[in-house]
Parts: sequence; C-alpha cells; structure tokens
Amino acid sequence: MSAPKRIKRAISGWIVLDKPYDMTSTQAVGKVRWLLGAAKAGHAGTLDPLATGILPIALGEATKAVPYVQDGSKLYRFAIKWGAATATDDAEGAVIATSEVRPSQAALEAVLPRFTGTIMQMPPIYSALKIDGERAYDLARAGEAVALAEREIRVDSMALVSHGEERSVLEVTCGKGTYVRSLARDIAEQLGTRGHVCMLHRGAVGPFNYADAVTIAMLEAAAGAERDALLRPVADGLAGVPQLRLNPAQAAAVRHGNAVLLTGAGAPVSLDECWASFGGTVLATGDVAFGQFQPRRVFN
Repeated sequence: MSAPKRIKRAISGWIVLDKPYDMTSTQAVGKVRWLLGAAKAGHAGTLDPLATGILPIALGEATKAVPYVQDGSKLYRFAIKWGAATATDDAEGAVIATSEVRPSQAALEAVLPRFTGTIMQMPPIYSALKIDGERAYDLARAGEAVALAEREIRVDSMALVSHGEERSVLEVTCGKGTYVRSLARDIAEQLGTRGHVCMLHRGAVGPFNYADAVTIAMLEAAAGAERDALLRPVADGLAGVPQLRLNPAQAAAVRHGNAVLLTGAGAPVSLDECWASFGGTVLATGDVAFGQFQPRRVFN
C-alpha cells in the first residue's frame, strides 16, 4: 500500500540557505520545499554545484519578490587556480589550455582596476543562459558549438585577499548577471596566463547575508513551529525598495488590484519601484505616477 500523499502548505517567506558544496540550486530548493511542506518555492540567483554560500529560497508569496533580490548586489570570495584553463572555467571541467606563467602580486593588483566599474563580459559556455530556448550548458555537453554574446555587467569593487604562486583569493562585489568564472578566466588572460575558479563562496545576495543564514542540518534538526520560525518574512526580500503604508480603505482597493491615490504631506508623486503594505504585511509591488500607486503584482 502506497504512503499517503503529503499535504503541501500555503506557507510564505524566505529561507536564506547556506548552500553546501556539490548541491545544485534546484536540489537545494527541492530539499527546503520538502522539509517545510511548501506548495511553491523558487530561488533568487543560481549558485553552481561546486559553489557554497548564500542562496535565498522563496516560499509561497515570497516568490513574487524574487526579482528584487536578484537585482541586488552580490558578494563573492573566490580563488583562481593559475596555469590551467578549463572548459567550464571552474574545477569541474576538463583542462583545455595550460601556461607556465605565474603572475606576481603586484601584477595582479595592477590589473584588477580594469575589471571594476561597468565592463563587458563573455559568459561561460557552460551556463544557464538560453540559446533558442535551450540552455547553453545542455548544448555544450551535447558537443554543439555555443556562441554567446558579450554582456554589460557592473563590478562595484574587487580586492585581493591572498596571493600565492599556484592560486590567489579575491573578493568581489558585483551586480546582476556577473559570472565570477568569467572574471577569473579573463583576469588570468590579461596577465598572460591561464586560470579557472577553484573555490567560490557567496557571502551576500541583495538584502540577505550570513546574519540570516541557516543550513540544511539546522532545518532537518528543527520541526513544526520551530522549523517555521527559521523563515524570514516576505517583506525582507524588499528591503531597500521604498515602502508605502496604506490605510484600510486603500489596502482594500489594492488587494483587488486597483490603483489608489496617495494622500498626506509626505506622499510621493512619482516612484519607479515601490511596495505597499498594511499592518506590516506586503500587499503589492508597483509604481507611483501622478500621486497614484498602481499595483503590478498583488500578494495574497
């Protein structure tokens, strides 16, 4: 006789997971979703299987706030292994080129400013980007030629943490769409050598960092209300986005997707991005034009 089907819960909030090594982001979402019995789940920014660190997992209504977290800055610490380029630009891929050149600390520090600010970057061919509806990594694994276009990215800062002949550790703060594997590859090539990422750890994504983080072991050890208590509120994913506090009448209108006129001395006339709340609960994200809040996504 088969086991009874597990009932999925309409639970909402964020689990800020400290993702372990050798687990895909999809596997991590599935594990967290199963542990909490959530009906709906997603993540705010893929981490490669060999990468560790902060993976914000949205449950229920928090999935509607995922774009705001994805658009936030990311903090990474990574190591470049000098002397070998790989097909995947990390330790998982086969070596495709080698070099005997080992950069000095002074040479490495001198080249880093070229990789800060707004720069163009070629993503790795083993990436989740889509080409005619197919993932680039699926095409690459099938042996097909993969052609990706350069993209504009933003790197806010990059600093050298430690330097050695065989590997160097750096820390970078960057914007959405930045591939650290590509940074490592391109830095090595600028220095006249080859290199790949041999360690990658994410310390922050948007508003979330290690102050919020939990592990799979912590979730497994907890149960019931204790496990639910590890959830961060849905609104935490909107930190840094302007908040509008509505009165009961305005809140009722917004819950039905209707625009409302904002009143009061401090009411904004125009905002590109904002969110409305009532009693501390997220009602909707949207914008303000001509003094009216127009909801784009309504939260249940």
